[in-house]
Amino acid sequence: MPGQQLRLEQWANFYAITSAAAATLLGLLFVVITLASERRLKYTAPHIRIYLTPPVIYFSSVLLVGALLAVPNQTRLTAVICICLAGTAGLGYSGSLAIKRGVGSAFYEARSDLFPYVLLPFAAYTLMVAGGLLLLRTPQIGLDLVAAGMLVLLGIAIRNSWAIAVTIVSARD
Repeated sequence: MPGQQLRLEQWANFYAITSAAAATLLGLLFVVITLASERRLKYTAPHIRIYLTPPVIYFSSVLLVGALLAVPNQTRLTAVICICLAGTAGLGYSGSLAIKRGVGSAFYEARSDLFPYVLLPFAAYTLMVAGGLLLLRTPQIGLDLVAAGMLVLLGIAIRNSWAIAVTIVSARD
């Protein structure tokens, strides 16, 4: 089934670029974490874990999906399985954030935190699952949706990492 592989091969550069970006930014996030720990800020471990874990998960999701789809000899079916499993796991994680730390939670300092930390990622993972399912019938649209989901996750992770970095830099002991 060369036609099935061809479409994924055409996306190889996209997966390589997004995976490399996610891996690099993930590494930089760990540098920020290290710098923050050296400053001995007033933030407690639960605060740090709650704010830093989502960007780590989003960067890791982009890295994982890009790596899985770049596997040689990937078929349409195996690509659908990879995308849907990763997307479903992301939906579960985003849903758990909404339930555990959602509206009414004392953790989020502002309700506006729900949008970049819960709702947008949920939408991105939904795009990925929908794209994975569409890959069976209309491969081009399916791959476009998966790419959109990956880019949204990458953008959200960058935005949230930036917010964390600014908070750390501007924090007073």
